[in-house]
Amino acid sequence: MEDPEKLINQTMTDMQSDLVKVRQAYAEVAASQKRLEKQRQQAQVTASEWYKRAQLALQRGEEGLAREALVRKKQQEEMAKSLEEQLALQTDNMNKLYSSMQQLEVKINEARAKKDQYIARARTAKTSQKVNEMLGSVNTSSALEAFERMKSKVEELEASAEASAGMIGSGDANLERQFQALEGTSVDDELSQLKRSLESSSRPKSLPFQDPNVEAELDRMKRERDYP
Repeated sequence: MEDPEKLINQTMTDMQSDLVKVRQAYAEVAASQKRLEKQRQQAQVTASEWYKRAQLALQRGEEGLAREALVRKKQQEEMAKSLEEQLALQTDNMNKLYSSMQQLEVKINEARAKKDQYIARARTAKTSQKVNEMLGSVNTSSALEAFERMKSKVEELEASAEASAGMIGSGDANLERQFQALEGTSVDDELSQLKRSLESSSRPKSLPFQDPNVEAELDRMKRERDYP
């Protein structure tokens, strides 16, 4: 399949080349028309001159020369007529070439204005085609099946991890209970010791030995304090 972008560029090149050819042909026809017009005018002038010569020959009694001059005049008139017909054809050709040249210029200008748009559309279409081909080559069902298998595998790994975590948690609980049992024994011992301490502190203590003299001195000091 041809590349649309290359085809557009080639079309533009061909149209530009055709325009150059039409312009060249128009220029050649215009130059030819000018030459024919000069030849026609010259034939008419020559015919007029031969007519004057025929008149002069008759005035001098040279009928034979007058006849010959009229023959030459007629030849020039026929040549002028033929050239005039050629000029008419050339004029028609020039008009056709000029019309073709104008139409081609309009088409080239339109194509040049739309060239970027056409190229952009061609590139977009090419990209869309590639995307569609790529999507068509992708096996969606296989991809989904692979994802499902991966999902199942992940779920199995998660379940295994949870089971392992449960076993670790159970071991930790047993260990915690063992330490609590040990700590409980220590607390009980400390509680028993505290009870024994309280019991010993609540027992009545034996009074110290009392001296009568000391007691009398203390009474005297109290009286002096109360009644100075």
